[in-house]
Amino acid sequence: MQIAVVGAGAIGLYFGARLQQGGEDVHFLLRRDYDAVTKNGLIIESCKGNFSLGQVQGYRSPQEIGPVDLVLIGLKAFANDRYQPLIEPLIGPKTLLLTLQNGLGNEDRLATLFGAEKIVGGIAFICSYRGESGTVHHTGGGHIQIAEYTRRGITPRLTELEAMFERCQIPCKAQADIHRMRWEKLVWNIPFNGLCALTGKTTDALLTHPPSRALIIGMMQEVVNAGNAQGLMEPISDSFVDQMINVTEPMGAYKPSMMIDRLEGRPLELAAIYGEPLHRAAEAGVAMPRTAMLQTLLDLDEEH
Repeated sequence: MQIAVVGAGAIGLYFGARLQQGGEDVHFLLRRDYDAVTKNGLIIESCKGNFSLGQVQGYRSPQEIGPVDLVLIGLKAFANDRYQPLIEPLIGPKTLLLTLQNGLGNEDRLATLFGAEKIVGGIAFICSYRGESGTVHHTGGGHIQIAEYTRRGITPRLTELEAMFERCQIPCKAQADIHRMRWEKLVWNIPFNGLCALTGKTTDALLTHPPSRALIIGMMQEVVNAGNAQGLMEPISDSFVDQMINVTEPMGAYKPSMMIDRLEGRPLELAAIYGEPLHRAAEAGVAMPRTAMLQTLLDLDEEH
């Protein structure tokens, strides 16, 4: 399959590298890593075994790539205003767009621009970060979930994508309900991304501080309640909160992506991870006071 990776940060580079390692024809749209990757290749230092790609197809513009079968989108959600110039040159009659971005509303924007039938939503469960240019550190996780944007249920094309990712050492699970999938990811993202960015503390520090742990659990329950008011095919169970805590504790001193963005002076994905969920919760009559307060405090240090 011919694949273009748009948004080649740690997640895009890691999954793109796995796909190329597995034999797929992968093309990377690169910015700051262009010189290093096109000259020296791509290095993945992974908890599942290190590997490197000596030859990588890297490009500075989407026009150089042209139409592909699949566009894998790893852009930060605050860059969604660049969808059209970055993605439009990559689209042919049968192109699928798979977004692995955080938060809500990304699929809606893509559908408005390029047509709903082309869109597949995805979420990534991975601990990774970029090191020196051309190097990605993968420290945990690495699996994804995918779901159709326009239909409920698991379609043949979802099954084909799932099989491709599995062949390339990317554990993948096709899901029937994109809305449930998205809200489940928010159960983790809303408390940990925001609180770590706000306090400068890693996930383990928050969880070992009893009042912070209680706050995290309370925020997670807010997200579960809001998600369950969205007409999901099956409700998110209260036990999912315990599951997310149990998944996080072995990560150790983990820095979520929003914390890294703040430390490196980049904008935060506040609209997608906080603004849109709060809007949808309010429309459903569900209050999320802890989440709203966290969004306010995070927004305080953002440039407007």
